[in-house]
Amino acid sequence: MADILYTYKNSVYANITNKCNCSCTFCIRSLKDGIGSADTLWHQKNPTEKDVIDAIKNYDFTGFDELVFCGYGEPTCALDILLSAAKIAKEEKGLKTRLNTNGLGNEENGRNIVPELSKVIDSISISLNAPDSEKYEEVSRPKYSNAFDKMVDFASKCHKEIKDVKWSIVDVLPAEDIEKCKQLSKKTGIALRIRHFS
Repeated sequence: MADILYTYKNSVYANITNKCNCSCTFCIRSLKDGIGSADTLWHQKNPTEKDVIDAIKNYDFTGFDELVFCGYGEPTCALDILLSAAKIAKEEKGLKTRLNTNGLGNEENGRNIVPELSKVIDSISISLNAPDSEKYEEVSRPKYSNAFDKMVDFASKCHKEIKDVKWSIVDVLPAEDIEKCKQLSKKTGIALRIRHFS
């Protein structure tokens, strides 16, 4: 059975769904079954809201102050579970909450979900992956058209309502693409975090 909660480096992560609306060429889930303390993050059946909430309620968060929603799927593909679980994490466990996302949650849910997220999510990290639409399509292989523009729009909406919003890229990108990502960061006023590929 897959882990719902697992630790990686200095944080506890919530793996709430395996559903994803992208098929990124570099996705870690195509390379290994688990990460951090999890032997496997592949759910045989996606967990229910009760499964996730029970896992959070029964978990000993001693030494951790944050719960990160990030697993082998896109958390906004299970929006109701994400919102309920984040609320419990904040109210009952006193944790900060972070969402790691591909930024296509509005498209996935057919509406602007940012006001709902802003009530229970403290910080958001959005996987930028590429500096423009053409390269984004190649690398992320999203199931929606104009996905890059929709992701940028989502990021801008988050930036207005949630204080801590960052773009995230991996340092395997060519130098010129990293430079273009920095320019987009400057233009949108959203900070850019460059992660080391491991």
